[in-house]
Amino acid sequence: MTDDMNDQDAAATTAADQDASPLETLQRDKDALQDRLLRLAAEFDNYRKRVDRDRREQADALAADALMDLLPIIDDLERALKAAAADDPLRKGVELIHKQMTDLLRKRGVKSIDAVGTDFDPNYHQAVVHEVSPEHREGEVIEEYARGYMLGERLLRPAMVKVAKA
Repeated sequence: MTDDMNDQDAAATTAADQDASPLETLQRDKDALQDRLLRLAAEFDNYRKRVDRDRREQADALAADALMDLLPIIDDLERALKAAAADDPLRKGVELIHKQMTDLLRKRGVKSIDAVGTDFDPNYHQAVVHEVSPEHREGEVIEEYARGYMLGERLLRPAMVKVAKA
């Protein structure tokens, strides 16, 4: 499209050059070149912004993938804590490791999704069991099997939950 415009500009310039003085011709050429320079500068600025945005998105995706790899480890530590007796000497070590891992996730902007007691939301929850429960309202999350996590506004993993049926 730019080449077509340049051809049209050249044809118009050639016809106008025959009727114009050399000073007017130079002024027109200068204006055309200045317009072209401004267009190229704008195109380059748009390109630079697009490349910056693509790099940011790629870095965010890589960070999310790395954090996703840590989530099963957190799950295993939580299961170990549930299974360990209060007087188990290894429990304190598992608690310390779990705290370090959750602090690392929090530092990187990862937040857990509060599921139990909330209404089922397919954007944040994955229902693995539906159970009839007269004590709970229809669609209420009554148990969490695996915690869900968010990275900023991005869902890393939905919470796996049990949902009440009427």
